[in-house]
Amino acid sequence: MEEAELCFPELLNTSCRRPPLPQSEEVFVYSLMFLFSLLTAVLNLLVIISISHYRQLHSPTNLIVLSLAVSDFVMGLVMPMEIVMMWTCWVLGDLMCSLYFLLPMTIISATVGNIVLISIDRYVAICDPLHYPTRITERTITIGICLCWICSVFYSVFYLFDSLTQPGRYISCRGECVINITASDMELVFTFVLPISVIIVLYTRVFIVAVSHARAMRSHVAAKLQVSGTRMINKSELKAARTLGIVVAVFVLCYSPYFCVCLSGSSIMIGSAIEAFLSFLMFSNSGLNPLIYALFYPWFRKAMKHIVTLQILKPGSREANML
Repeated sequence: MEEAELCFPELLNTSCRRPPLPQSEEVFVYSLMFLFSLLTAVLNLLVIISISHYRQLHSPTNLIVLSLAVSDFVMGLVMPMEIVMMWTCWVLGDLMCSLYFLLPMTIISATVGNIVLISIDRYVAICDPLHYPTRITERTITIGICLCWICSVFYSVFYLFDSLTQPGRYISCRGECVINITASDMELVFTFVLPISVIIVLYTRVFIVAVSHARAMRSHVAAKLQVSGTRMINKSELKAARTLGIVVAVFVLCYSPYFCVCLSGSSIMIGSAIEAFLSFLMFSNSGLNPLIYALFYPWFRKAMKHIVTLQILKPGSREANML
């Protein structure tokens, strides 16, 4: 009986015990988490297909939304693996354990970078609309997105270098998969404090300019502003700024708890219960983004209808009117 409870019965002295089977309440919670992860993957896949397929949706701003949807889609695929790891033994070895955590860390870093790019895009669109078409092009955004992903991979490898070069260093018994992350002040500055500061500063400026623009329209001075050489901000740009502002705000709310724990000086043991909760809170952000698009973007609802009803398979569907 004792051997049956071990992950590796042949390693009697070094094997971990099998995690207890989940109770009925836990099964219910895990089932909801699994369904949420499935919904996250499906909705973000719809965003990816919509922006990639329909030519009208090819814009610099939507390229960033596409990149964010890719990271959210992969996160939706990672979430079920996190759930399964809660009550199963790890059988893939120490090195694969370290590589397993490399993927979500890369995705999280890329998500932070994409949110910063969204803030920069909205800042230029709202605060400097005259130069937006020349400064924010599909080429510059594509370069920015590529740099974002490349830097995310290099950062994750650097961050997990200790676990990658010495796999199994923090494992107490065979059958568990844990790595230890003790974030230094410099790492927290570059991964959380600096990006969040940039996001808040840029969107505060966007909010101020948007409010002043709305007041100008109510005061019927739009004509005076145009005569004086100042271009009025397009309503669609303001709507995009509002929608993406909600995306940014939800991102900050979902990611702040994890990094605040790190800022407090606490060491988070990857694989522990507290890490699982904080990680799921971050993962939930990936499922909320497409729901925000569905609520505030008519083009996404229209594209989703085209995809679900298979109108996307018709010849010339790429040219369909989505706006």
